[in-house]
Amino acid sequence: MIFFQLFLLVFINISSGNEKISLFNGKNLNGWKIYGTEKWYVNNGELICESGPEKKYGYLATEKFYKDYILELEFFQESDGNSGVFFRSTIEGTIITGWQVEVAPPGLHSGGIYESYGRGWLIKPDSKYDDIVSMGEWNNMKIKVYKNEVTTWINNQEIINLFDEKIGKANGSIALQIHDGGGIKVRWKNIMLTKL
Repeated sequence: MIFFQLFLLVFINISSGNEKISLFNGKNLNGWKIYGTEKWYVNNGELICESGPEKKYGYLATEKFYKDYILELEFFQESDGNSGVFFRSTIEGTIITGWQVEVAPPGLHSGGIYESYGRGWLIKPDSKYDDIVSMGEWNNMKIKVYKNEVTTWINNQEIINLFDEKIGKANGSIALQIHDGGGIKVRWKNIMLTKL
């Protein structure tokens, strides 16, 4: 009986580790850090990134590192929309080391994986997914990062599945990106993480 109770307690503790946690509280940027001079702010419960006067790259990264997890979020491309979600990344100034799941207008490889300041595109989605993102509407994205495997989904459609040793060895922040060039505005909400 005692053994069964101990087993049950361990099982409950393991299970509770897989609960979803919110990375964005809908009120402010607590738990996040801004890199660069582009605009990051909260309005009506949404996290918004917008090009600033310098029109350069900008990032909003979690203060904590996360290695193995499922990340779920929603994004709305209000203007241009060239952005991305980085995982296992580190940042110095506006130089980011890590991997980006592309968030871009239709036809520009949303859901693909790009290694910044490294190997470039690791995998682009099949062209049949060119129209998977709807401009001017809310879209959902899911990213699973586990050991050396990355899988992405957009609007409940699996986009890519990638195995990569270099990714498997890394650890770092989750970061939202705003691309350089100006004229970009993207809204984000319901940023939820499940640790694996």
